[in-house]
Amino acid sequence: MPTPATVYRDKVLREVQTLPEEYLPYLLQLIQTFRESVMLKPASASFAQGWHEAQTGDITPVADLWDGIDDDE
Repeated sequence: MPTPATVYRDKVLREVQTLPEEYLPYLLQLIQTFRESVMLKPASASFAQGWHEAQTGDITPVADLWDGIDDDE
């Protein structure tokens, strides 16, 4: 019996096979962007990015993070 992941993979592949070839580069870019946005980076990469941002001054003071949080729409 196929697993849910296999069922979805098969459905995605069927959809891809129906696309005209000229759209494949755009689909690839979309898939890569999606994957990058939903997958967690390894802890070491996240730390390295945070450390780089701290060293270069690319920071937001904690007090500023709360700005507008209680604003009514």
